[in-house]
Amino acid sequence: MRAMVLRQTGRPLELEQREDPLPAEGQVLLRVRACAVCRTDLHVVDGELPDIPLPIIPGHEIVGDVLEAGPGVDWQPGQRLGIPWLGYACGHCGFCEDARENLCDQARFTGYQLDGGFADRVLADQRFCFPIDAAYSDIAAAPLLCAGLIGYRSLVMAGDARELGIYGFGAAAHIIAQVALWQQRRVYAFTRPGDAAAQTFARELGATWVGDSDAMPPRPLDAAIIFAPVGALVPRALAAVRKGGVVVCGGIHMSDIPTFPYALLWGERVLRSVANLTRRDALEFLELAPRVPVRTHTVRYPLEQANEALADLREGRLSGAAVLTMD
Repeated sequence: MRAMVLRQTGRPLELEQREDPLPAEGQVLLRVRACAVCRTDLHVVDGELPDIPLPIIPGHEIVGDVLEAGPGVDWQPGQRLGIPWLGYACGHCGFCEDARENLCDQARFTGYQLDGGFADRVLADQRFCFPIDAAYSDIAAAPLLCAGLIGYRSLVMAGDARELGIYGFGAAAHIIAQVALWQQRRVYAFTRPGDAAAQTFARELGATWVGDSDAMPPRPLDAAIIFAPVGALVPRALAAVRKGGVVVCGGIHMSDIPTFPYALLWGERVLRSVANLTRRDALEFLELAPRVPVRTHTVRYPLEQANEALADLREGRLSGAAVLTMD
């Protein structure tokens, strides 16, 4: 198998040839067809997440076909599956028993603590694999496995907000904006100041209003979702939501949040984070996406150009999602 491997944080990934792994009990081996590139991959590569077990293969928005199944596995060779960020949970702690496996202290994550999809082959726990609707090609489906799932969980946490702000209009935002518009919400898109391409993209998708992230919307928001990993956006979003409104931080990593006056939080405003995802999120969203239908906007890169894809994401040169292909 070929794999793009992170051997040292802050350094480019290296192409390696490895022996194909063998599935153990409860595992499946997939031939990877496509793997989208997520901002969390940047956090891994740049060393912004703790305790990264090097070397590691990044990538957690994986679409592939079952090559081999270990003992006790229900999936059959040839079935197409998706593999998301959450790759393991213990199943018996208080969080798992309370349907909050995303908070399990023993959880392990694909492309961070488990080798991921920047490779020809990947092993996965069968419990955390999901069938992909035939309406989606491999490339179109890949961004649904994190940008879509985390976006969906963030949207649910925003409640029934009719006036919804989205800060950072990248892969997750472009997917969940489609869901919000289908639900007849109004979307207010906030981008990096002067990012004309992202603002045009948001308008084309149907945003009610588009502006710079340091601007105020034309009316108070019921809720805001922050996808950009920029802590300074938190007080700005709090200032933009009405009393009783919700601000959801949708990323796994964010720069420090600056101090802000209590008046921005007062009025029963709520500030909350989203941590990972659950299998229920995956089942609900992957059933919902083709009904909307969600259309992913993708830029294709061959596996060997994973570093270029990461660089384009880091520099904000993408509209939609980068996807690695293995052909």
